[in-house]
Parts: sequence; structure tokens; C-alpha cells
Amino acid sequence: MKILIVASFNKGFFAPFILEQSEALEKMGQTVHFFGIQGHGIWGYVRNYKGLKRIIQDYKPDVIHAHYGLSGLLATLQRRVPVVTTFHGSDINNPKVLPFSKIAMRLSAFTIFVSQKNVDIARPTKKFALLPCGVNSDNFTEVPIGEARLKLQLEDTKKYVLFAGSFSNRVKNPELAQKAIALLKNVELIELKGYSRADVNYLMHAVDVALMTSHTEGSPQFVKEVMVCGCPLVSVDVGDVKEVTAGVEGCYIVSREAEEIAEKLQIALNFKGRTHGRERIMELGLENQKVAEKIVAIYTNVVKS
Repeated sequence: MKILIVASFNKGFFAPFILEQSEALEKMGQTVHFFGIQGHGIWGYVRNYKGLKRIIQDYKPDVIHAHYGLSGLLATLQRRVPVVTTFHGSDINNPKVLPFSKIAMRLSAFTIFVSQKNVDIARPTKKFALLPCGVNSDNFTEVPIGEARLKLQLEDTKKYVLFAGSFSNRVKNPELAQKAIALLKNVELIELKGYSRADVNYLMHAVDVALMTSHTEGSPQFVKEVMVCGCPLVSVDVGDVKEVTAGVEGCYIVSREAEEIAEKLQIALNFKGRTHGRERIMELGLENQKVAEKIVAIYTNVVKS
């Protein structure tokens, strides 16, 4: 089957989880081609329409898989090739984007949502599936904490907390994280920014705890990757984090009060060893290849209909 992936290319690269999902599809024998959108806002996306039409004419895909609502809207402007759109959260949680996402839902042959909370907000009326993006567990191999810290030049005696993104990303709510860290002694908050995929593996084995304080999320890859690495986690109840971490000792769901976050961070900092997060991810079927199998089944049904 020939699949055309349509997604934003504004940063000069496709999101890692999109690339990793595509690699899993290729391992199943699917042929994958990419169309990168450059532009912001509804009109920035629409300006890519002629380019998309050319790719469709040359590549002749059996199905288009668009990632995020505006990409889905662009892809569905053409009616020759069926479109599967995955909604990742920001396209549902943002009231300004939601109306455009709802149009994309109606025009798509099938829609995928990564969390139940997004389904509840979107209220889809056509065929859809709840299917979070998977994790390529091969990219996250066990590394002793000493080796990981040596690689990243982190101090052996210090406590480190990994923040779930860039400090400049307001959606991630870095102010709350920094306020909570300020209540603890000898603890440094590390910004997840500018690291290679290989270094992220080292980082998640080098830190003592991971922290998520986001205002909104869909099904955050950060949490799934942290869990695969067995790193303790403190997170607000956002996206599907509560469901994904359920029953995993060393993972804590907290309110948006800095004092409670600091309290749970201290407990997590005292957690001995690694969590059983990897086992939980496998139990949920969130390994990339398992997710890819379900996506191919969706493509097959869409192409047949």
C-alpha cells in the first residue's frame, strides 16, 4: 500500500513520533512518502494545496495520513484519495483551532484520537478510533545512571529533574515546574531542548525524576518514553497520563499546586531503582509496531470502503 504522510515541516523536520511511526509502517512492507507543510495558521496551510495536488498526481497514494487537524483539513480539500487524520491534542484543546479540526473530522474517511479526553471534547460523529502513538522501545535501551551522567557531564551527587519540554513553550507551563523546584534543595530542573534522540535516552536514564506540568496535552510521547526508560514521573492530570501510568509504582499524579508537586517530587527522588513503566507500555500495546499494525488495518478498511 502506498501511503502519503502529510504533516508540518515548519521546524525543518518532521516530529520524531511521526517518523518513528512511519518507520514501523515501512517494516510492515508499506511504502511511505512525505509531504511537509510550511506555513502557519489556516491560510498558511491552504497555500500548500497546489504542492499537495502535485505530489498526489505524481505519487498516486492509496491513502493519505494527515497528522494534526490543520494538516487533515488541507489533505481533505482534495477528494480523490481517502484521508485518515490523527488528532494529537493541541488541535482539539485549542478553541481557535477546534472548529477547523471539526471540519477535517467530517471530511476525513477515518479519524484517530490519541486520548479519550480529546474524544470527549471533539464528539466525533463518523468512524474513529482511540489510538495513542506508540513508542519505539528499541530507541530506549537501559543505561546505568553513572554511565548516562558521565556521557552528559552531569554531577554524581546532584539530584536532577527532567522537564517535559522547552522552558519557552508556554503550553508546558514551565513557571509551575520552576516554582515547585524552588521549594526543594539541591535539585536542578533540566530543560528538554536541543538533545538528539540518542541523548534523550541517556537523559532519561541520567535524571532522578521526570516532571510534566502542562496546561494541555493529548497523549504525550514524553511520558511514554520516560516510562519505557523506567524513570520515576510526577505529572499533572493531563491528556491520558493518568490512564497510561495507572498502577505503576514511582509514577505520581498531582494537582497544579506547587507545594503538592514539590512533595511528590521529593517522594519520587527517594524512589529506589527503576519503575516498571516499560512493562506497562507493553501491556497497553503501545509499542510502535503494535500500533502500526492497527493503523494498517485502518488503512485497509478505508481503501476498501
